[in-house]
Amino acid sequence: MIEIVQNGHPVLRQIAEEVPVESITKPKIHKVLADMKKALHAQDDGVAIAAPQIAVALRIFVVSGRIFNSDFMRGQKTIHNEKEIHPDLVFINPVFKKISKDRKLMDEGCLSVRPIYGKVRRATKATIEAYDEHGNKFIKEGTGLLAHIFQHETDHLDGILFIDKAKDLHEGLSEDEFK
Repeated sequence: MIEIVQNGHPVLRQIAEEVPVESITKPKIHKVLADMKKALHAQDDGVAIAAPQIAVALRIFVVSGRIFNSDFMRGQKTIHNEKEIHPDLVFINPVFKKISKDRKLMDEGCLSVRPIYGKVRRATKATIEAYDEHGNKFIKEGTGLLAHIFQHETDHLDGILFIDKAKDLHEGLSEDEFK
């Protein structure tokens, strides 16, 4: 089992290093990606993970394909419609290209800051340029939850945890957050 490091581990406060583009398709990076996906999929409530969360200080994050499943978006953690299974999205060396001025206070938690939750004001739209696991550059626009994830995971790559920005920190999910 791949360990997800917790708050207090020094790697979570480091600025992660860029991955040389020529290294993206190498076995070392693909092992990191496989480990990240394995750690993420072991968490029922995980929507994304950054490489520093498995103690690897590289500028990589993975968004779980399950966030695009309508059951998950309705708060159901199991997938009933197999046609709706989406692949995980890999972001290597992500850079924001656009970020909206419109902000919304949203509930947030983190696989590395268990069991704390809080509210963080994040942009409602964000566009990221990154490389995929094949070394192809792409641009992905996100709104709502996806934009929120982009910002949370990019913070990880810059050594920032959501608790640095959050209001109303508390343990566990409130009844409203759980629904």
